Amino acid sequence: QAVVSTQSTGGTVHIFAIKNPELNKRLTVANVGYLGTYAGSQWGMSSFTLRSECPCICVFAPPGSTPGTAVKNAVIALCLDGTFHKYVFTADGNCNREAYNVFLDITQDLEI
Repeated sequence: QAVVSTQSTGGTVHIFAIKNPELNKRLTVANVGYLGTYAGSQWGMSSFTLRSECPCICVFAPPGSTPGTAVKNAVIALCLDGTFHKYVFTADGNCNREAYNVFLDITQDLEI
């Protein structure tokens, strides 16, 4: 399954299916005229939210990196605030945090 992830300025990470775009979600009231082009927009197949306004780098974990589960899709987010997040997602849109840790203790004294 080919997927790509993006992070919005609000801290939401969106996961889009590339080869199977029918897995991506769409607004169900697309024929309501007052919504304009927003009504026809395509949303990701899955998403999760990190702390807003905190830049991060997202990478896909290799298949099989989630032992003990049937889930093979995972996204790892490394954030500028020193946090580590691992989310697993399925093709039907379910997304759950599997791991979280803080690797850096950034205080008010440091400017980023």
